Amino acid sequence: MSTHTFFCVDGHTCGNPVRMVAGGAPPLKGANMVEKRAHFLAEYDWIRTGLMFEPRGHDVMSGSILYPPTRDDADIAFLFIETSGCLPMCGHGTIGTVTMALERGLVTPREEGVLKIDTPAGLVTARYTRNGDYVDNVRITNIASYLHATGLTAEIEELGEVTVDVAYGGNFYAIVDPQDAFRDIADINPSDIQRWSPKLRAALNAKYQFIHPENPAINGLSHILWTGAPTKPEAHARNAVFYGDKAIDRSPCGTGTSSRMAQWAAQGKLQVGDDFVHESIIGTMFRGRVEATAQVGPFEGIIPSIEGWARMTGYNTIFIDDRDPLAHGFLVTDRP
Repeated sequence: MSTHTFFCVDGHTCGNPVRMVAGGAPPLKGANMVEKRAHFLAEYDWIRTGLMFEPRGHDVMSGSILYPPTRDDADIAFLFIETSGCLPMCGHGTIGTVTMALERGLVTPREEGVLKIDTPAGLVTARYTRNGDYVDNVRITNIASYLHATGLTAEIEELGEVTVDVAYGGNFYAIVDPQDAFRDIADINPSDIQRWSPKLRAALNAKYQFIHPENPAINGLSHILWTGAPTKPEAHARNAVFYGDKAIDRSPCGTGTSSRMAQWAAQGKLQVGDDFVHESIIGTMFRGRVEATAQVGPFEGIIPSIEGWARMTGYNTIFIDDRDPLAHGFLVTDRP
């Protein structure tokens, strides 16, 4: 029996939580972050569930773990953890982790104003603006994003047939645009999103395969992005992203925004240099931009950037005690 201690810095990015693990994480084997992520999943996923699930976390909890980089061109490495899994990339998590790591002096970039991050999805560049001891905003240049498939369908109880596009922006997203079964997130309740999304995700994963063409370790549809008309005059679109078992992203979602931009670019709605302001379900906004075109296997895609802000809410020393019957956390879920 032993007690495992984790030093965490808690905060949020545009309303969605970020729990940054700055101490107590295990060393991981692997030549790169893809291999280290695999080692974490094989032996240490109990850390993720212990820190993200109840009673130490909650349904919307999301976080990151700081590691030394595995590549010479990076300043630091991030491993992303949340209720839905150990993600290859997390946009809001990157913005929050960069902000808190810089403000707490946990990383020193080689070039002031630029932080190079080693992630399982690839190298991510973050450009930030300091204001004294604080970081006002962070713009991340994300990995190549692309539209993976269009016009996929699934039958869902209550809604009937739902048609989606699936795009990749660091995770695979089913994008639900207006149609007969659904018009706008303004017309529905969060409980509707929580009820419909797991069914839609399961039906799509059962019917189709979603595998990254250059990295087969990244596979499976994990997120559902419900769309809507913006309520803010400067925004181009509004969204509510579902992930995990019950979570709805309170931020506009970084990898979701990247996926939406990739979809719009493939549809001819966005060109290189164009801005895309994405509004969240609570009214906070990410400011996206198409930085360049990209090739992802056989797919034509884009390099998106996302700008947002984050705030630290406090320090948190968390124990996972082997004596605790609920040491590895739990979820309260509906019957299948």
